[in-house]
Amino acid sequence: MLAREALLDRAMGPKRRKKSSEKLRRGRRPSEGLAFVARDPSGAVVGTVRLWDVTLGENGPAALLLGPLAVEPGLKSGGIGSALMRHAVAEAARLGHGAILLVGDAPYYGRFGFSADRTGSLAMPGPYERHRLLALELKDGALDGAKGTIKAAGRKVKALDFVA
Repeated sequence: MLAREALLDRAMGPKRRKKSSEKLRRGRRPSEGLAFVARDPSGAVVGTVRLWDVTLGENGPAALLLGPLAVEPGLKSGGIGSALMRHAVAEAARLGHGAILLVGDAPYYGRFGFSADRTGSLAMPGPYERHRLLALELKDGALDGAKGTIKAAGRKVKALDFVA
């Protein structure tokens, strides 16, 4: 969706494509049923969040990687991001996923239950700030024994997906 990509560029800038999280998303499709947008009354995309399938370490448990969460810059602090987060977490739980990880600011994501308490044995591929790797267990024990580098999983983008 071109509108989503344009919003991400406005909200996050051109360096967004160099982030470690992006390496896990590149060439993949979001987890089935876990890509959301918020629209204004005219139908324009003003917020977005997607969750991606990942594996925690070599042959480790499945989980989701959230991101990026973005809101139209002029509409930040209006509750759009919070509504998208609540909806994404609820849908992931409803679909039976065990845990969600993300790289972000603990003061913001902590209110949704995310913390670094269970991520000390996990690593992102490429550079990242360890204290910003956060997780939320949707099922008790979903992160028990999880260790190693987070790896991309899930559906790959097909060449035909790029034909509009």
